[in-house]
Amino acid sequence: MKAGTTSTKLGHGLARLLRLRLNYRNPQGADDLSRGESVYSVSSADTFVEREPTSWEYIQTVTPNGRDIARWAYNLFPFTHWITHYNTQWLIGDLVAGITVGAVVVPQSMAYAKLAELEPQFGLYSSFMGVLIYWFFATSKDITIGPVAVMSTITGNVVDRVAREHPEIPGHVVASALGVIAGGIICFLGLIRAGRIVDFISLAAISAFMTGSAINIAVGQVPALMGIEGFSNREATYKVVINILKHLDGTKRDAAMGLTALAFLYLIRFACTYGARKMPHHSKLFFFLSTLRTAFIILLYTMISWLVNRNHRATNQRLFKILGDVPRGFQNAAVPTINSTIVSSFASDLPASVIVLLIEHIAIAKSFGRVNNYSIDPSQEMVAIGVTNLLGPFLGAYPATGSFSRTAIKSKAGVRTPFAGVITALVVLLAIYALTAVFFYIPNSALSAVIIHAVGDLITPPNTVYQFWRISPLEVIIFFAGVVVTIFSNIENGIYTTICVSIAVLLYRVLYAKGRFVGKVKIHSVVGDHVLGEDGKFSERRFDSRDSESSTRNVFMPLEHGDGSNPQIQPESPYPGIFIYRFSEGYNYPNANHYLDHMAQVIFQQTRRTNPNTYGKLGQDRPWNDPGPRRGRAHEDHSNLPTLKAIILDFSSVNNVDITSVQHLLDVRNQLDRYAAPDKVDWHVACINNRWTKRALASAGFGYPTPVGDTNVFERWKPIFSVAEIGGNASAAAAAQHQENERELKRQHSVGKGSAHEEEGIARGDTASSNTSELAQDIAGSKAYATVTSSRVAVLHGLNRPLFHVDLTSALQSAIANVESRAQDEAKGVGTADV
Repeated sequence: MKAGTTSTKLGHGLARLLRLRLNYRNPQGADDLSRGESVYSVSSADTFVEREPTSWEYIQTVTPNGRDIARWAYNLFPFTHWITHYNTQWLIGDLVAGITVGAVVVPQSMAYAKLAELEPQFGLYSSFMGVLIYWFFATSKDITIGPVAVMSTITGNVVDRVAREHPEIPGHVVASALGVIAGGIICFLGLIRAGRIVDFISLAAISAFMTGSAINIAVGQVPALMGIEGFSNREATYKVVINILKHLDGTKRDAAMGLTALAFLYLIRFACTYGARKMPHHSKLFFFLSTLRTAFIILLYTMISWLVNRNHRATNQRLFKILGDVPRGFQNAAVPTINSTIVSSFASDLPASVIVLLIEHIAIAKSFGRVNNYSIDPSQEMVAIGVTNLLGPFLGAYPATGSFSRTAIKSKAGVRTPFAGVITALVVLLAIYALTAVFFYIPNSALSAVIIHAVGDLITPPNTVYQFWRISPLEVIIFFAGVVVTIFSNIENGIYTTICVSIAVLLYRVLYAKGRFVGKVKIHSVVGDHVLGEDGKFSERRFDSRDSESSTRNVFMPLEHGDGSNPQIQPESPYPGIFIYRFSEGYNYPNANHYLDHMAQVIFQQTRRTNPNTYGKLGQDRPWNDPGPRRGRAHEDHSNLPTLKAIILDFSSVNNVDITSVQHLLDVRNQLDRYAAPDKVDWHVACINNRWTKRALASAGFGYPTPVGDTNVFERWKPIFSVAEIGGNASAAAAAQHQENERELKRQHSVGKGSAHEEEGIARGDTASSNTSELAQDIAGSKAYATVTSSRVAVLHGLNRPLFHVDLTSALQSAIANVESRAQDEAKGVGTADV
């Protein structure tokens, strides 16, 4: 105690030295608020004085403790949460899904490696490391990490540019370095649990990025599909289209292989979809047939290629382009080379690479988590992506992330746990060591067909765009802007465009958020033509507009019907001179000025000055921006308008405030006090959701009556507090006991009725009657059934914050009571109470 007193004295001494006003705008605890009418004197009530949160509490809230650190370390390896429960049933599901995905990922990964301007084995390396490492850190059972079309295209752009600027640096070295740097950044973001930053990227931006990228990639693969040469397929999409049309006469035999492969891929999918719809009992079979269509087409066209090219192995003798030699094993395993030259060569592409790795993976993981009824941890998924791309390059992998097509296949194949990735890794490992000789004859045009077929599913369907338009037309414009920029520029610029415009729209909505004045509407709850009682239970009484007040309640709706409510119903003005203002999208420094300018403007239009002679001398006392009427003209008559009495702020959509927003509120309060002088405007605040917001408002002088002038004088005021029962018949505990007793009574009755023989039944009946009688006595003596004349109640908000209210109804009641009480005091000649 002595130590506490000493520290307090030291603190107060330091405050005096620094001239800190500890009680600045803070009359709480003073006798002013606990004298006369302001005393809350209900004998059965429990008083409550709200304690302000301290800075130390905030530090404790945001600073991790030992338990938080232990939980963080435990959650870094989610497989430890479920691996001990692994069973045979899970293994069977994982085997089927793992093998199925493995059959798809092998041809896809080699095709995507071509997009990355790398040899096909690097796609296999990336697939192997992606599925092998991910399951250690996964919070999604469905995601399959590996090469994807968009990231491969960005990697290819980087490799292509570095090859021109630094031809001495091998392409796979650049790709591996890009993977390490991007993976390190993402892993760091995941470790500090910054996964929520992905939420800044809207669905419209993601859809535009996916659609534009899919069109870009598909068009870029047409030259290889047709065997057309003589121009770069990495230029802007529209230029590639123009060049394709110019060089159509250069089509070669590759087109025969590529176009037929693409047609067969779509034909098989259509046939399987049709068969599953017509024969639903064989839907599983059709699903696996459809899933394996890529592997089937690659094997079919590889066999055809072998038949026609087995005697033409030399490059200049081949009838069409084939994949060629694929080294067996991990021939490019090494420590990644990272230096300033390499990093500077792709530094400008690093933001786009990180964004693509994140949004593809997180968006897919969230989507399939919702479909399959589980939730993912975005931060932990960042760790998984980061570690995969940090370790993968040591075996020659390039940047990899979650694949939409393979994830969908894995989910539909019945995967049970992330361990299915190990099965897929074994399939890829088998391909790396045992099937490389077969890969020699794979036609390049068939791989292009696989890529076009895969990315076609990434294009947003027209019906989805129409649904976007129904929900938010503005975001559809953002969607098309992203697609257009991607087509006429490149994928990176398309990503930046959609994200920047989406954030700009968000900031615009925050900056120009519009508050609304609300009025009171008395409503009934009706089912059919029957009225619901106050307790929400069905009543047999039919609806009648002359019903008593007991069956009605008040709601508060925008006066201008901005919410789309029935315009025939006109909300009532709360009370002459009292305004209720509702914030719509938070209240912070960007929108504070816009909110309060609108509020003050409407108040000035709908009220009059309390003292019409405030400006006595025309042209001298008046401010320059309020010159008054022209000479010879009379002042406008505003005597029909009320004077300003009170303002009620609805903080239901406000979570935090800041210095700027509170200062704006203070400025407007002072402005309106001058407008209402010599009276003071009461400020009531309802529905505050945050203790720190209460502290901020209270520190600025809100939450209690405004003193008169600079003296410690308060006008008489009448506090109205919201209270709740904490005991008695209406309490939650008594209601629960009542229900339990009723169930026990019914159970005892049912025991007394169940008899097989008459004599035994009589005996049991007597016993049951005795038990029932005893139970009835217990019930009669219980608190839930006893007649309680007075129950304990307690205030919901602190007595030291009488102008903070639980809802708008209590705020309006308090405001009206104080206005009417002040009017009565003025009529009796009672002034202020000097306390």
